[in-house]
Amino acid sequence: MVRPFRSSGLLKKFTKWTVLRTMSEESQTAVKIVEVGPRDGLQNEPVNVPTEIKIDFINKLSDTGLKAIEVTSFVSPKWVPQMADNTQVYAGISKKKDIDYSVLVPNINGLESALSVGIKEIAVFGTVSESFARKNTNCSVQEGFDRIKKIADLAKNHDLKIRGYISCVVGCPYDGVIKPSAVTKAVNSLLELGCYEVSLGDTIGVGTKKTIHAMIKDILRTTKPESLAIHCHDTYGQALANICTALDLGVTVVDSSVSGLGGCPYAKGATGNVATEDLVYMLHGLGVNTGVDLKKLIAAGHFISTAIDRPTASKVNAALYSKYFL
Repeated sequence: MVRPFRSSGLLKKFTKWTVLRTMSEESQTAVKIVEVGPRDGLQNEPVNVPTEIKIDFINKLSDTGLKAIEVTSFVSPKWVPQMADNTQVYAGISKKKDIDYSVLVPNINGLESALSVGIKEIAVFGTVSESFARKNTNCSVQEGFDRIKKIADLAKNHDLKIRGYISCVVGCPYDGVIKPSAVTKAVNSLLELGCYEVSLGDTIGVGTKKTIHAMIKDILRTTKPESLAIHCHDTYGQALANICTALDLGVTVVDSSVSGLGGCPYAKGATGNVATEDLVYMLHGLGVNTGVDLKKLIAAGHFISTAIDRPTASKVNAALYSKYFL
């Protein structure tokens, strides 16, 4: 068992990463990356990405060594038109047996549509901010969790894996600072509903080492780190530092988005998720095995950045693409 190391002392940190590297060499990857670019990234693009581009993009990601990819969202095209081709995308990708391909579902209608294409894993989402809940899902926080229960009950009847998201875990664009105890309560609720893992989302990227640490420490009073993942947006450039803080506390699952795709349509000013290329480069630099081929990841990031006609938000991609491919 890997014991979380403390933030004070470089020697202790080095020892922690050495243990993780040893574990990964002997058995499995030490840090699991959940790629959310095809869903959380592309849903925020101002223009619709063609279905065939999405399918090609996901297939390229599947070849990088990633073991978890969030493919699309089964949400009403009225609210998120970028995901209107969800069934075509999920049905069209080349699925590898050792990769989990999940989809986000906001309600029962979405789940029923997802079931029609043979999905195996879903993601559900809630928040701890009343104002964000109203803006994002047009319901209260409690009504949102009641909705999740209905989704989870049906999903369990179909033997689906269920992953949970919590938005605004340290700060909300409308309600301000979020109390760690509120996040702990939400995490426990999602676990009780059947989620095997809960991803902690710093949706607007306001988290710092101090606030992320306080939030996760509160959760760990009642929950093991193995049930948690960290999901950081990089609005203020703090995402990698905040991820390291989560890793310090024993969290070993990290959400990221290739080329830093993303944002939040209900949080003005929020930028994309931490770039997967930057995350992998950092982890490899620490000697941590991710199982991901950085060169192939950079190629996938360049592909989608070119397709949406904007520069990559990944510093590593910008620095290394010409070295690898030009």
